[in-house]
Amino acid sequence: MERRTLGPSGLIVSAYALGAMTFGNETDEDEAYAMLDAFVEAGGLVIDVADVYVAGASERIVGRWLADRGLRDEVVLATKARFPVGDEAGPNAQGLSRTHLTRAIDASLERLGVEHVDLYQVHAWDPLTPVEEWLTALDDLVRAGKVGHIGVSNLTGWQLQRAALTARHLGLAPIVSLQPQYNLLSREIEWELVPACEAEGIGMLPWSPLGGGWLTGKYRRDERPTGATRLGEDPGAGWRPTTSATRSGPTGSSTGSARWPTRTGRRPARSRSRGSPRSRRSTRRSWVHAPSSNWRTTSALPSSRSPSTSCSGSTS
Repeated sequence: MERRTLGPSGLIVSAYALGAMTFGNETDEDEAYAMLDAFVEAGGLVIDVADVYVAGASERIVGRWLADRGLRDEVVLATKARFPVGDEAGPNAQGLSRTHLTRAIDASLERLGVEHVDLYQVHAWDPLTPVEEWLTALDDLVRAGKVGHIGVSNLTGWQLQRAALTARHLGLAPIVSLQPQYNLLSREIEWELVPACEAEGIGMLPWSPLGGGWLTGKYRRDERPTGATRLGEDPGAGWRPTTSATRSGPTGSSTGSARWPTRTGRRPARSRSRGSPRSRRSTRRSWVHAPSSNWRTTSALPSSRSPSTSCSGSTS
């Protein structure tokens, strides 16, 4: 399996990463072990989890697998924090405050059974916590040896740019990766996030490269997903009935045939005249990576700051 460096760091990652969001829920422990074994045997390095996945069960399963196989130094271990885990209560059991991040990393390390993680990612933006606070807290975790590198997930363009500039201005550990949703059905990141990553040399780890299962080919356009799968248990995650018929019935359900596609992945049509100066400019190089497996994908993202910046896919 191809390997490359992650963002501006020297951390070597595989071209595919394995997301463990379903471990402990749709995927039992035996099946999770089989997936992890197959992934590593194929040359995979990056295993991505989060404290909130199945209330910490995903981290525990990965931790037991690491201990059983003795492979901690052979993989790149990534996890995330931001949301409350399980039945955690209280105002400081979530968010990106120093208090919560300090507690969250210790809890993740305990569940994983390790002394450090290679990549620690904030799972989403926190409007209540100043960006300087959580960046400083993460920098302290790096200096303490609990975290190797810092990443972010689910940020908008301005949030990513602000965080990157703040870290550089304050001399803190840099953001080396972004984990956004990206697949052939969700291409919004091409507008601002991809250019921001290119400008800052930030690696990219797209989650849901197969659209939660829609792009695997196992679902039909006119059939509602069923069964013990992510979409079967939550058909609303990407599926919406559309019809030209009027709505009727006490529940407001649509009548007529159900059709799947709600996003085409196409760019909105441009309204500029053909002769305008901007329309004659060459557009930014576009890139689309269509993964061929359920593993998260990593593909090179050109950057003037870091030619070897990498991009890996995952679930968050």
